[in-house]
Amino acid sequence: MSHYLKPGRLGDVIAAIQAMGTYKFYKLDFKGWADRLSANEQLADQWRRVFEEHPEFFRLDGERTKASLVWRRQYTRRYHVDQERTLTREELEKLPASERATRISRTPLQATDINTLIKTAIDLHSRDVEARKESRWWVPLAAAVGSLIGAIGGAVIGGLMGGR
Repeated sequence: MSHYLKPGRLGDVIAAIQAMGTYKFYKLDFKGWADRLSANEQLADQWRRVFEEHPEFFRLDGERTKASLVWRRQYTRRYHVDQERTLTREELEKLPASERATRISRTPLQATDINTLIKTAIDLHSRDVEARKESRWWVPLAAAVGSLIGAIGGAVIGGLMGGR
């Protein structure tokens, strides 16, 4: 079964795209995302599954303890989360190493970028729904064929029993 066909999954993917695309830090651990997305760190495993099952949007870090949005990972790490702006290379180089490590992230996505990702998620969900419908075309046919075989078999048996 497609992951998009799981109850509530499309909504979870859309929520994650919105939060991960705009939050000042591009990457958090699963508890951090669960808190941002659901206001409940206890849902960390649920969000981990969403991230793992949708690599078309999300990636885990090398240790597989943090998740980020693929699109956002393509930007360089020059966004200062406190100043809410992208620093020049020169400004970045002047920062102390500790500040670069803790206060610099990747640039948040624009509304149009997020809209594109959400539209893509909806399109993928719609395709999976259609594919599921198309894979069931044979069910009514099988029921009709089964009924026909049953009727023919009943008539044959009835004819044999009536001839006694």
